[in-house]
Amino acid sequence: MKKKVIIIGAAGRDFHNFNTYFRNNEGYEVVAFTAAQIPDIDGRKYPAELAGKLYPSGIPIFAEEELCHLIKTHQIDDCVFSYSDVPYARVMNMSALVNAAGANFMLLGPKDTMLKSTKPVISVVATRTGCGKSQTSRKVIEYLMNKGLKVIAVRHPMPYGDLVAQKVQRFATIADLAKHKCTIEEMEEYEPHVVRGNVIYAGVDYEAILRAAENDPDGCDVILWDGGNNDFSFYKPDLTITVADPHRPGHEVSYYPGEVNLRLADVVVINKMDSASPEGIQTVRTNIEKVNPNAIVVDGASPIRVDNPELIKGKRVLVVEDGPTLTHGEMKIGAGVVAAKKFGAKELVDPRPYTTGKLAETFRIYPNIGILLPAMGYSETQLRDLETTINSTDCDAVVIGTPIDLSRIINIKKPHTRVYYDLQEIGEPNLKGVLDEFMNKNL
Repeated sequence: MKKKVIIIGAAGRDFHNFNTYFRNNEGYEVVAFTAAQIPDIDGRKYPAELAGKLYPSGIPIFAEEELCHLIKTHQIDDCVFSYSDVPYARVMNMSALVNAAGANFMLLGPKDTMLKSTKPVISVVATRTGCGKSQTSRKVIEYLMNKGLKVIAVRHPMPYGDLVAQKVQRFATIADLAKHKCTIEEMEEYEPHVVRGNVIYAGVDYEAILRAAENDPDGCDVILWDGGNNDFSFYKPDLTITVADPHRPGHEVSYYPGEVNLRLADVVVINKMDSASPEGIQTVRTNIEKVNPNAIVVDGASPIRVDNPELIKGKRVLVVEDGPTLTHGEMKIGAGVVAAKKFGAKELVDPRPYTTGKLAETFRIYPNIGILLPAMGYSETQLRDLETTINSTDCDAVVIGTPIDLSRIINIKKPHTRVYYDLQEIGEPNLKGVLDEFMNKNL
């Protein structure tokens, strides 16, 4: 008898868990996926073209709210929790819900979901969304490229569109972002790579993506896993770098699977030390020592640069930050806020009275965002709502703290300035020493 399964996800780890563990496993029948966190991904199907021979009709995707009903209606045996950046209380609430409905609650680990590459792999992951993982990835890539190595980055999935078309995506130029109809969230991750001259892959089928990356037409010496949320790597790493955030001390041992990343780390980067409290930094240090005392700890800062600081000084500013960092990442301070305070803004303007459409709904779902504006852009509708909200807000200027220039994507009619931020290591040990050792061992 096949065990009946539901995969509980958010259009990322869920599809990967299916592909690696369930797709060709005749001991299971995956009845459905459920979807959360990301808007408008339920009501679709995981297509037959990706689901394999055991699923000629594909697999339906339902809203997570239907989970109990689905368990009982289909007499489900196992529910596999498959998304990230979740507090432990939420994970166990879900376990209680699943168990009470009559099913087993499962978490798949690295052994059954990490794919092995023919190339050396560096994994850059984090304990929470918004720790500064992407800037750490960029730092690693720049160092390796300066050593003459061809680095291919592979990004954690963000498949919000046509899943078949997104099976394997390759981004080498800015034009590729338009070609693949990228959302703001995707552009924020891919664009910083391509403007620095390296290729980045993403998509849905991460074994197919890995093989394509290994055989990239421009060559490949090293694969860099650029992890999303706080998920652990889809590929078996030769070096794991985990980024922690002292603005959210304690989260590194209280969120799933962030603590997994902390325990797997060869190197932990404590980022944002230039703007965090000494108490927060010490809490992170203490927790690293408790759960992974053998990890190398690199101290880091995120110094900012601003195009036009005169637009901030003495002004009432609207601060726009990375969307996922503010929503399920739960951050209250980002690069835009740091810039506003550093350059003497008179006031941070509350956008909530001016929000419209999908953006107003985001604030209802995540009421603790506060007076920052998340740059939500999963759809054309959300982009228009973001544009309308920014232009309607009563402010003197807009501070853009997102990884890409929003003014290239939407028409911002108010004076605006962009904030840039990069990883800056403090003292030793540092990533140079770590990467030199990695190259000596693996190349």
